[in-house]
Amino acid sequence: MVLPAHGGQPDRIITSLGVEAKGHVYDFSANINPVGPPAWLSEELPRLMNEAEHYPDPQYTAAYDALSEREMVAQKQLLLTNGGAEAIFLTAQLFQGKKALIIDPTFSEYERACRAFGIDVTHLRLDQDFQFPFEEMAQALSDVDVVFLCRPNNPTGTLLSITDVEYLLKIGMATGTAVVVDEAFVHFLLMEDSSVKRLLDFYSNLIILRSLTKIYAIPGLRAGYVIASENLIAKLQEKQPPWSVNGITAALLPALLSDKAYVIETKRWLGGEQKKLAKELSALGFFHTLSCTNFYLLKDEERPEDTDELFRFLVANNIIPRHTDNFTGLDGRFLRFAVRTMQENDYLLHVLKKWREKAC
Repeated sequence: MVLPAHGGQPDRIITSLGVEAKGHVYDFSANINPVGPPAWLSEELPRLMNEAEHYPDPQYTAAYDALSEREMVAQKQLLLTNGGAEAIFLTAQLFQGKKALIIDPTFSEYERACRAFGIDVTHLRLDQDFQFPFEEMAQALSDVDVVFLCRPNNPTGTLLSITDVEYLLKIGMATGTAVVVDEAFVHFLLMEDSSVKRLLDFYSNLIILRSLTKIYAIPGLRAGYVIASENLIAKLQEKQPPWSVNGITAALLPALLSDKAYVIETKRWLGGEQKKLAKELSALGFFHTLSCTNFYLLKDEERPEDTDELFRFLVANNIIPRHTDNFTGLDGRFLRFAVRTMQENDYLLHVLKKWREKAC
């Protein structure tokens, strides 16, 4: 059985398992904003079709103006990318043939990017409570050129504090180690001033990666960016292909970035659903990570060895979770779920109750 390496592929999951799912399928495997794209987007897209008829502005002037205003950093500290994936691979290319540190379990694309550029990877593990092993990390930094951190971490949904990131940056300044912080899901965080961006002025070894496809529910349009020192951004620009971002996406960015009401609505939905899910899942006897974002890990505490069976049971009931077979350190022992709409989350809880009753 070969399962897809990423979420958002329900048909492949159903086919791989050989399970017959009838009716509407609820996809909990992709961490995309279930609020859906901003309502105005469906009207705006047809107006932008003329952007497909010519090359984009190679300077992406309007997009950079909007991004600079939104992030309150200089344009020379920004690089617009074709989604978060290009940001990861461009950054990895800076360290071609060198050494990297990755703390598992985390997003698999860091290792894939390292392999693509011949980077030797050292691995450390989060502890059993999914906390970072700081003493080991501090020792390891002196032996590597770059460390990749995911904040909030995918797949655990847990958050490395800004204080902890600064601790690593200080060590990295002394050891000549860059600290890459992937904040692809930072826009979902409920607290204010939640980014490590404030540390940019003090640590030239900080590289921040961002994605706009998750928060705005536009994964097909591919929009991401890097925030770093002017020197590092200039090096990344040298490695980026021309017209990397398509004209339609670039033309949409100013309107997307100015839609603050949409982000507020998203956070209102997430805060309510997080509380409900945490309470109900605990009552049903399921372990779940104390996530601060729009996804979480889950395992049946009463039947911890039956994750594969639970996975199959959920798919048979039209729910598609994200397997963790390819997350180093999890090895399929957990399932990851996106936080979906109230109705979808309620259906998930209903099916998990059926699973619990089935075991009795």
